[in-house]
Amino acid sequence: MEINKVGIIGLGALGTMYGKLFTDKLGKDSVFIMANSSRIEKYKKEGVYSNNKLCDFSYVNTEDKGEPFDLVIFAVKYNALPKAIEDAKNYIGDKTIILSVLNGITSEEVIGEVYGKEKMLYCTVQGMDAVKIKNKLTYYNIGSITFGEKDNSMSEKVKALSKLLDKVNIPYEIPDNIMNKLWSKLMLNTGVNQAVAVFETNYGGVQKEGKPREVMIGAMKEVFEIAKKENIIMEDNEIEKWLKILDTLNKEAKPSLRQDTEAKRKTEVDLFGGTIIKLGKKHKIETPYNDFLYNKIKEIEESYSN
Repeated sequence: MEINKVGIIGLGALGTMYGKLFTDKLGKDSVFIMANSSRIEKYKKEGVYSNNKLCDFSYVNTEDKGEPFDLVIFAVKYNALPKAIEDAKNYIGDKTIILSVLNGITSEEVIGEVYGKEKMLYCTVQGMDAVKIKNKLTYYNIGSITFGEKDNSMSEKVKALSKLLDKVNIPYEIPDNIMNKLWSKLMLNTGVNQAVAVFETNYGGVQKEGKPREVMIGAMKEVFEIAKKENIIMEDNEIEKWLKILDTLNKEAKPSLRQDTEAKRKTEVDLFGGTIIKLGKKHKIETPYNDFLYNKIKEIEESYSN
């Protein structure tokens, strides 16, 4: 199994960053941005920029039937995922590998229900500082991709993707247990994304002692307890390890959910608090911190129209 042609659906921060990195290394004949005709027209008219350089992308119209790609990367916001799944259908075949770089632990299951879970590789991304404002992306660190099969087997899909990432010089990790990694990242995001948004602050606001940090840690602890019920066993010091990493970040920077509320965009809160609240009810575990954060963010979203 070899990956020769790559399709990327979604030109947000990650889609643009990976699109440029892949295109620069593999060439325009091997990497394609998947979009409908109106979006393609907009991208070509306005241009898409990465670190002030115009991206010379190849596009495929999702309304047309084409040859299936070897790898399709979903890089949309969660609320756009159902439409992206529908749009990708003309370019996903029996042997297509599917990778989702969305936050949370649910997108692989959602995509797999439509196209077959045997096509999915489970994935989480971290360490990048990409921010996209309108058609301009800025980043300093490309971060890394952590991926694997749900059963942690060293499959042909895993080998093919690792070979591709070696070729394009994107750091990656194939962990012993990918689901633990996904849950650990969910725990971080559930705390920091929601708390920074609700308290209208930045990373600096949760790096110091106070209500925002207290609530952030409380939300993370709820994820930790629910993970146990889902047979995900994280290390006892998992939260402390994330706090040490968090405390090194640029205090003026902000996570994605806070960027969304500032821009009055619909957020991905259902990936974070929404997921944990549902699982809390399933396992009869109370989630007061996530209840508080989730409801506050929904109130913020509702205020956009006022």
